[in-house]
Amino acid sequence: MTLLKLLIVDDHPVFRQGLRDVFETDPQILVVGEAADGETALEQAQEIQPDVVLMDINLPTTSGLQVTRALAALDQGPKVVMITAYDEPEYVFHSLRAGASAFCSKDMPPDSMIRTVHNVSMGKYVINDQIMSEVEVDNWLQQRMDRFGKRPFEHGPESRTSLSPREMEILELVCQGTPNKEIAQRLGISYQTVKNHVTSLLHKLGVSDRTQAVLYAFKHGWFPLESSTQTVAKDLDTSLP
Repeated sequence: MTLLKLLIVDDHPVFRQGLRDVFETDPQILVVGEAADGETALEQAQEIQPDVVLMDINLPTTSGLQVTRALAALDQGPKVVMITAYDEPEYVFHSLRAGASAFCSKDMPPDSMIRTVHNVSMGKYVINDQIMSEVEVDNWLQQRMDRFGKRPFEHGPESRTSLSPREMEILELVCQGTPNKEIAQRLGISYQTVKNHVTSLLHKLGVSDRTQAVLYAFKHGWFPLESSTQTVAKDLDTSLP
């Protein structure tokens, strides 16, 4: 019997071990490697040649989206199952456009995740446990093109910080001086979700508070220094290096 070779990519070792434990319960799946960042994931995928890569969307060095695009460009590259703690339509859209065959929330039941890996290995597409054909996925993407397709989700040479599309959207609002409560209202998400995103982006930028995040974004030219953001920078009572 030919085993399905799986590569697990996530920057949290405890979560990686949990995934390994889940998939090792299936006698048809062989976990052939693990990676904690995007660059290592790409190297291992080319060296080990797994059938399926279980890929976290947010990774150090190179984002899961960037790695997925690189793998999709390979001849006979592996299928990619994108996983994330943030189950939002925009994430699904950009993951599938990058070349992923499936999108799963990290809180998906273990049996569903195993089933997803098997389905994509057979050429199917899966969005949160819903199995689709290639035609159905193309239609799904077309229906959401006007909503998500024109938004940039990579932000120049400093995209190595691996901020997600939603985190970049929230960071831009933070740079405009928008409080979390108003951000939540604008984006139609909960206040706690905004706080979670802000905490995550601060961690990825290596800064300790919103002020430092704003300065980081201005310094690297992520957003134009228009009047609104100039006012915020002035209010911070500091100058860019």
